[in-house]
Amino acid sequence: MTNTNISNAVLNDADPQCDDAELGMQTPGQIFRNRVLNHRGFLIGSGIIAALVLIAIFAPLIAPHDPYVQSLSSRMLPPVWSEGGSWDHILGSDQNGRDYLSRLIYGTRVSITIGLGAATVGLFIGVTLGVIAGYFGGWVDHAISFLLTAQLALPGLLLAMALVFIIGPSIWVVIGIVGVLHWTYYLVVTRAATQRIRSQDFIAAAQASGATSRQIIWHEILPNLLSSIIVIFTFELGIAILAESSLSFLGVGIQPPTPSWGLMIAEGKQAMFYRPWLVVLPGICLFFLVIGANLMGDGLRDITSPEGRNG
Repeated sequence: MTNTNISNAVLNDADPQCDDAELGMQTPGQIFRNRVLNHRGFLIGSGIIAALVLIAIFAPLIAPHDPYVQSLSSRMLPPVWSEGGSWDHILGSDQNGRDYLSRLIYGTRVSITIGLGAATVGLFIGVTLGVIAGYFGGWVDHAISFLLTAQLALPGLLLAMALVFIIGPSIWVVIGIVGVLHWTYYLVVTRAATQRIRSQDFIAAAQASGATSRQIIWHEILPNLLSSIIVIFTFELGIAILAESSLSFLGVGIQPPTPSWGLMIAEGKQAMFYRPWLVVLPGICLFFLVIGANLMGDGLRDITSPEGRNG
């Protein structure tokens, strides 16, 4: 290689415009794919959530026993790694002789169903109020802000306990009440984002072309809020799951014999000092589900940000 070629190669390597040109040649899809593949937190969180969703879907095929069948002769069996354990009940059994592994597997269905349902209910309430407040402003914004302040002033868990106790505990009641009490984050974020988007030139152009407020909200504002809404949804998923577990642990959420991780912890707390797996195992499952949702939400926030922060 001649001295001239060497000098040109060094200059090209030192020139930051070369890297910018290479990045500019990538399509938006390629940039997004590279961000996803380079974000370890998002990949780990998505893998955990995907695995748990598959377990919930195929629970009847995976569970070795019926989670509702009781056997008094098989009460309080230890896990297979402890003395007296057997492979017939790999994770032992509970105080009613029900297979613990099967109840944990079916408990995944309950937690994910309630988490998704409650987060969706909160999404519709919070996004609707946030967009309306941010777009119209004025007395509408003041009224919704007052409603937000009142909601934040209420003790959420105590109010949820009281409502579930009055209405009656069931899966759908828990989904509705947890969702109705967890919409504030959606409202705060979408209200601020809508106020920022409302001042953009393309909104003024839509108004000048004769578009109605409803058309502007549906076709201009909501598509620009989609990435933020998805990120909030993943965080609210974990919050809703913890809220359901708290209610079930306190005895006003999911009722027996339905397998719920919070209820399983409550049922096992009396024997936790000499049968610790009754509390530890559902606690570990709950931890992985919530940490998976949080890692996925944190990863989505980084991936969809303009600067594309790496995990």
